[in-house]
Amino acid sequence: MTATPSAITGIDAPAITRWLAERTEITAPLQFKLIAGGRSNMTFMVTDSAGRRFVLRRPPMGKLLPSAHDMAREFRLMSSLAGTPVPVPRMVGLCQDPAVNERDFYVMHFLEGLVVRDVEIGRSLSEDTRRRMSHELIDTLCALHRVDIDAVGLGNLAKREGYIERQLKRWSGQWEQSKTRELPLIDRVRDALAARMPTPSPATIAHGDYRLSNCMMDPSGPVAGVLDWELCTLGEPMADLGGLLGYWHDPANPREGGDALTTGLPGFLSQEEMAGLYAEKMKVELAAVDYYRAFAQWRLACIGEGVYARYLGGQQGEQGEAIDLDAYARNIPHRVEGAARLLGLIA
Repeated sequence: MTATPSAITGIDAPAITRWLAERTEITAPLQFKLIAGGRSNMTFMVTDSAGRRFVLRRPPMGKLLPSAHDMAREFRLMSSLAGTPVPVPRMVGLCQDPAVNERDFYVMHFLEGLVVRDVEIGRSLSEDTRRRMSHELIDTLCALHRVDIDAVGLGNLAKREGYIERQLKRWSGQWEQSKTRELPLIDRVRDALAARMPTPSPATIAHGDYRLSNCMMDPSGPVAGVLDWELCTLGEPMADLGGLLGYWHDPANPREGGDALTTGLPGFLSQEEMAGLYAEKMKVELAAVDYYRAFAQWRLACIGEGVYARYLGGQQGEQGEAIDLDAYARNIPHRVEGAARLLGLIA
């Protein structure tokens, strides 16, 4: 049963309805429903009087970390990529007036498709579809990294140099601001990453959180839309590949879950096959791939601690799905240990 608009945390239904009715094709009255599965920004289904479906994104409740949850940035990125080979949802509007809903939000058209966010959904797919999804994910990542930054108006999105240095500084700072426990290994890994930076690749659009469960998939295999652009910037394309592999099945890891558990099903390619496809299509070497896999695991640990802290603080709303917070918290040091092993810091 859909909750009444007034009962939904994070939504001022009358104010949002007025704002949308005055500026867009969306017609009142509207129904709002929180979409389960978000771990950072809050995502809502919006249904208008004509039965058309849209999606509204806004930051989580409560105090936010500096530079996080930039709705205007997400909106700009997807708007700029419209018409490129990168599939993105069609944008409707961006609101930056705090009088409407306290925080910035944007609205986009709902995409039809499948988000493969758990192993049960993965099991519903044929082996051939899983294999095609693997190939399509790499094809779409390559399409993103081939986008001409200046031609789509994103040349001033961020600095093009010093990506890893900036990322290490940003996530170290956010770890310090959100940490719920001491974890000395996080600093050791950061220092090793800083000391061993490989020669950077030419800057591209770097999605920052590219993975199976952040893509809307056509049930037959293609990527219908790339979602969750919150962490996107200009920078190192190999970091996107490392991040994708960080969520992908690793047969040596007995404690994995989420995307990794799903991508362990027959049909999905291995990490080595995924990396090899990317290298072949982009004509790049993979000598530094373990560095970027380690960077991804360290970064995901820092991000995960922030998400965990927000859940403890009640900032994510009622998600409507069971979340094992203890298991989520345990996965954070596990990621740091994985990064340390890839760098040879621990056995």
